[in-house]
Amino acid sequence: MGIKELAQGIDTVWVLLCAALVFFMEAGFAFLEAGFVRAKNSLNIVMKVFVDSTLGMLSFWAVGFGVMYGLDKAGIFGVSGFFLGGDLGHIDLRVPTYAFWLFQAAFAMAVASIVSGAVAERMKFGAYMIFTIICTAIIYPVAGHWIWGSGGWLAEMGMLDFAGSAAVHAVGGMSALAAVLVLGPRNGKYNSDGTMNVIPAHNMHLAFLGTFILWVGWFGFNPGSALSGLDMNIARIAVTTNLAAATGGMTGILFTMWRYGKADPSMAANGALAGLAAITAGTAFVGPASAIIIGMVAGVLVVLAVELFDRIKADDPVGAIAVHGVCGIWGTLAVGLFAAEGGLFFGGGIQLLLVQALGITVVSLWAFGTTFAVFTVLKKTVGIRVSAREELEGMDLVEHGISAYNELVTGSVLEKGIGGETVLKDMSSPVVNTELVKQ
Repeated sequence: MGIKELAQGIDTVWVLLCAALVFFMEAGFAFLEAGFVRAKNSLNIVMKVFVDSTLGMLSFWAVGFGVMYGLDKAGIFGVSGFFLGGDLGHIDLRVPTYAFWLFQAAFAMAVASIVSGAVAERMKFGAYMIFTIICTAIIYPVAGHWIWGSGGWLAEMGMLDFAGSAAVHAVGGMSALAAVLVLGPRNGKYNSDGTMNVIPAHNMHLAFLGTFILWVGWFGFNPGSALSGLDMNIARIAVTTNLAAATGGMTGILFTMWRYGKADPSMAANGALAGLAAITAGTAFVGPASAIIIGMVAGVLVVLAVELFDRIKADDPVGAIAVHGVCGIWGTLAVGLFAAEGGLFFGGGIQLLLVQALGITVVSLWAFGTTFAVFTVLKKTVGIRVSAREELEGMDLVEHGISAYNELVTGSVLEKGIGGETVLKDMSSPVVNTELVKQ
């Protein structure tokens, strides 16, 4: 075996290991989102993430990868490589196409899983499956081709998005925003006078476990995007990734202590994830000090963004829009400010910042517009939302016929409904804690 073959073998093993780490992030999404929702909906959200990992991967294999990395058509999308066949020789790779595909497929699953948390507790399971196909076959791959594809128009302009603050996180976050606006808020979340009711997470231990799994998975997400185990820059990428996460999480704690008088656990977890989403674009281009600043800003933004979306009644049970959408946008712009080469604060002028601003604007509009259209069509055809009664009963029983916590009290009690009919009421929401009856 020669030096070239040995180097390729090392790179291939590196990419496969990183692909496994990114794939395992789906477990992080599952635990995070299950912890943030009510007990009666926790199994349903895990099933949605499982759909992302299965149906989403198959959709990306059949169509998405070709759209994203196939032979370029006018800088907009690829037209080869469907079903992992055809001409893929134009992709300049140091690893086998199969290894590269596996790594990229894990990214596609992550985009869909961002949306799953935002639409939790009220979206039909079948409608979500349809969206997963479209997201991993069209919405994400088209944006990805613009930024990463050979001949993509944003790539040709010089946009920098190393591991996907724009391509992955902003696409997922803006898709999530469009989805919740069409879907509407959960019953009982907002009052007629505009005030909001807190619907507590059922298990913050699960949410933090998911956060830690995602954090670890990011060491595959960002350093793995170098696509080489011999690239000495992967060490710096790992360090900037970790510093942004730590700073984002700590900022979430300190900022909520100042703003609310108590350290908010949900904002601590989301602060760390916000820092990770923000650093993903520039992790290879910025230094440790810049990574800390990027994470700090993300930790503040995620808190303010969650408040903003509640004010406009964009009900997001897990904060996915704030974490991935808002902080993905921030991270993309931050490259234009903090990149060691070309960044505004490092003597590079405004050119890179303008390219980053243009890129994140069109990518966000693409994700929001296409998802809004898809959800509108689904709403008028198959329907996207369960009935009020089904929502009250819980998605686990309605959609899957089983509870995640069988024979345990999950916060629901029986109550006499309209016409004397016995219905389930959810004790975890303050607006339904009245007129209980003994059975």
